Amino acid sequence: MSSHAGPRDWDAAVYDRVSQPQAEWAQDVLARLPLEGDETVLDAGCGTGSVTADLLQRVPRGRVIAVDASPSMVERARERLGAGADVRLADLVDLRLDERVDVVFSNAVFHWIADHERLFARLHATLAPGGRLVAQCGGLGNVAALGGAIGRAAARPQFAPHLAGFEGMWNFAGPEETSERLSRAGFTDVRCWLEPKHVRPDRPHDYLVAVTLGPHLARMPGELRDPFVDAVAAEAGEPLELDYVRLNIAAVRVPA
Repeated sequence: MSSHAGPRDWDAAVYDRVSQPQAEWAQDVLARLPLEGDETVLDAGCGTGSVTADLLQRVPRGRVIAVDASPSMVERARERLGAGADVRLADLVDLRLDERVDVVFSNAVFHWIADHERLFARLHATLAPGGRLVAQCGGLGNVAALGGAIGRAAARPQFAPHLAGFEGMWNFAGPEETSERLSRAGFTDVRCWLEPKHVRPDRPHDYLVAVTLGPHLARMPGELRDPFVDAVAAEAGEPLELDYVRLNIAAVRVPA
């Protein structure tokens, strides 16, 4: 995964425990990705490799190249997938492959990347002519209520000095602007649409730490991290309910 301010590391072990919603969304994306079984697939932002394992099963005569910018995620994915897996540490906006792939798959990643123009240009460059991009990420309006709770907590005196000048961590784009960016990058047959999803995490504190607040917590001394998470949770109210809006993406590199 890549962050709005550049790559950051993640707590892969905790993410594995709390990321059931993201895993379920990935299955929805996989359901609209027909595969013959011999393709080379790029898992763009593979995280802990749980979905990469599903991709590997679907291309028994093909290959999966799994890429993530988080060292701990890459380490966890390699442990999960075994020594023969092709798991690489790389930032998607700087991605360079020595081969073209047939499919780019991505789930719950693109909203952590500030520069979608550059991202789509790099993904386009990795695809063979006629290759497909199938992805889902946070879209316009995603977790809007939580964003307000984070802002209110961040304004508290004990936290505000550490978050001064922090410009945000998410890039929640709409379908129209995303379609335009994909077209400018060279894609055709572009389809982008929003889909609401609601989540009530089983472990709210761990979920906020592992999935949501990493960029904020990285700016704070250790003794303020748990209090900040608690402040965000208090501002959000109990039980923690997240109003996710997913941006679905489908596009094709122009055939030769």
